[in-house]
Amino acid sequence: MTVYGYLRVSTDKQDCDNQKIGVEELARARGLPIESWIIDDGVSGTKEPEKRKLGKLLRKIKTGDVIICSELSRLGRKLFMVISILEHCMKVGAKVLTVKDGYELGDNVQSKILAFAFGLVAELEREMISKRTKEALARRKMNGKTLGRPCGSVNRRHVWDGKEKQILLLRSQGFGVTKIARTTNLGVGTVYAFLKKNTNVCNK
Repeated sequence: MTVYGYLRVSTDKQDCDNQKIGVEELARARGLPIESWIIDDGVSGTKEPEKRKLGKLLRKIKTGDVIICSELSRLGRKLFMVISILEHCMKVGAKVLTVKDGYELGDNVQSKILAFAFGLVAELEREMISKRTKEALARRKMNGKTLGRPCGSVNRRHVWDGKEKQILLLRSQGFGVTKIARTTNLGVGTVYAFLKKNTNVCNK
């Protein structure tokens, strides 16, 4: 078993010190000596784990390992991202302990209940994303703005009919094909086919 202390900090040294003190105190209270520190310094929590040191940590953790961090938001600022990280840890049998939230996530009943709750919240967030997208489209329409320049005609009889602008808006906001498909309730292949016809979007 390896115990990791994970910090995602701003450029403020006090922020780093405060997080580290909290993690160390929890580790001592639980009798878990920290063997390795993983620090993402000055990195935004909106970045995917693969683009942070956290990604390397997630790839090497194994059954019995423990990750201790200040709070769940240190893992990521996006709900889907945090859920994905926690699910990965649960699958490999690693635990996640947080100082401020007081969470203990692992292979136990509490974690399974939380995982179910996370699933419900994820569904809610999908609905909220869809709502925000429609509101953004409405505002752009009121302002007389269009979403990019189409690079070819689109078959209106295709199954994506009516969702073209939503797909383009989500893509312009940095969403990947899989997440766009999940948000719009379309197949991944369908979204990819649409984006492929819009080369000015696909090539970004």
